[in-house]
Amino acid sequence: MDQMQAVELLIQSQAEQIRQLTEANAKLSGQLTGMQQRMDKLLAQIAWFTRQFYGRKSEKLSQLDPGQLSLFETIADEEERLAEIEAARATAEKQIEEQAPARKKERSNRKMLEGLPVVEVVLEPEELDLNKYKRIGEERTRTLEFEPGKLYVKELVRPKYALKDNTAPTVDGTSGVIIAPLPLLPIYKGLPGASLLAEILLQKYVYHLPFYRQVQQLGHLGVKIPENTISGWFKPACELLKPLYEVLKKEVIDTDYLQVDETTLPVINKESHKAKKEYLWMVRAVMKKLVFFYYNDGSRSQQTVGTLLKSFTGYLQSDGWQAYNVFYKEDQVCLVGCMVHIRRYRNFNLIKSSPIMIADN
Repeated sequence: MDQMQAVELLIQSQAEQIRQLTEANAKLSGQLTGMQQRMDKLLAQIAWFTRQFYGRKSEKLSQLDPGQLSLFETIADEEERLAEIEAARATAEKQIEEQAPARKKERSNRKMLEGLPVVEVVLEPEELDLNKYKRIGEERTRTLEFEPGKLYVKELVRPKYALKDNTAPTVDGTSGVIIAPLPLLPIYKGLPGASLLAEILLQKYVYHLPFYRQVQQLGHLGVKIPENTISGWFKPACELLKPLYEVLKKEVIDTDYLQVDETTLPVINKESHKAKKEYLWMVRAVMKKLVFFYYNDGSRSQQTVGTLLKSFTGYLQSDGWQAYNVFYKEDQVCLVGCMVHIRRYRNFNLIKSSPIMIADN
């Protein structure tokens, strides 16, 4: 009987241990499940922060508090001092340039062109009677020209002719001295020829080569041209292309389906010596596959797009930027959105408040 009681007590003890182990196992299992859920939540948060930090997005961070103290006050002071020095240097250079004689530029051009091959082009006056005129001299005009892989000098030679008999009357009121007219040059009294200017613009806008690197390339070809000289050629060269630009702009706007967007463009402010965020407009004729760009002092305003597309009639596809609301009451313009931008709350408000269509981009 004692043995039977001992066995029962042992079985009860073992059952109690099993019950305790089962409860402990259930408790640990619950803790493990909670930890797993918390770990999944933390991993999801890490993934979200990673996308926000490294991912691509159009929304920008808000501006920093202007009352926040800067840790770089000494650097700002140094930049301000350097800016003052640069402004004084630029003023001094301008004064020196204004006081320098015009011949200095001619000597500089002559030295620049030393060692380059020269191609002479003789321009004779039309319908010249050599029985009445004799050659008394010539005028030479040099332009720096470009061929792929080499630079050369094109020299326009214009012989001068004068009457052999000074007392003989001229024909049809012509002058006693005749010379062929000088052809129009890309830049008035400028050194660069049309081929060189075309190459400079091609390198800058097609191959995205800045001026300082083009200076290095030209140096390898045997001509040392200062960067500010090329910058000075740039504006008049662009003015020559303005008529073509106006034709392109008219051709693009004269369609019934446009895609328009404005993109940020860093522009250097010469006064502050810092880059300022401005905007460049892109207008694309979808069916004609033509594009032109428009810059209005970096403006992204409603007035800019209203003036730019004043004559447009048809479907205008864009994002939800509020500037396009200028066409809200226009019967001739139908605003068209895209599936990407209507997901944003900002653009959803625009869609609810205007008769905008939805197009899949």
